[in-house]
Amino acid sequence: MAEPGVVTPDADRRWRLRHLPVLLAASVALAAVAAVVGGVVGGATAALGAAAGVGITVLSYTLTTVVLAWADQINPQLVLPLGLGLYALKFTLLGVVLVAVASTDWPGLVPLCLGIVAGVAVWTAVHLWWLTRVYARRPRG
Repeated sequence: MAEPGVVTPDADRRWRLRHLPVLLAASVALAAVAAVVGGVVGGATAALGAAAGVGITVLSYTLTTVVLAWADQINPQLVLPLGLGLYALKFTLLGVVLVAVASTDWPGLVPLCLGIVAGVAVWTAVHLWWLTRVYARRPRG
C-alpha cells in the first residue's frame, strides 16, 4: 500500500501529462504575444523569429514530457537514461540549428533567440505555478 498522499501509477495513469494542456495554452499565448511584439519592433521577420523561438522551446519541452511520461509508465529506470539522452540530443540539435541560422545572416536570429528565452521562462513559471497551486491542492486518495 502506498504512503498517504502519494498517487500510485495504477490509481491515476494520466498524472504524468495532466499539466501539459495548461503549459501548451500558455505557450500559444506567449507565441502570439511574441509575434506581435516582434512585428511591432522589427517587422514580419522579427515576428516570425520570435514566434519560432517560442515554438522551438514548446516542441522541445513537449517531446521531453511525453517521452519521459512514457518511460516512467513502462519502467521508471528508463527515465534517467532517456532524459539525459534527450537533453544531449536536443542541445546538440539546437546548437546546430542556431549555428546554421547564424551563418545565413537572417535578421530574425536575435528575435528567435529571445523567443527561445521567453519560452523557457514562461514554460518554467507556468509549470511551477501548476505544481504549487493546482497539483499540490488536488484531492488525494
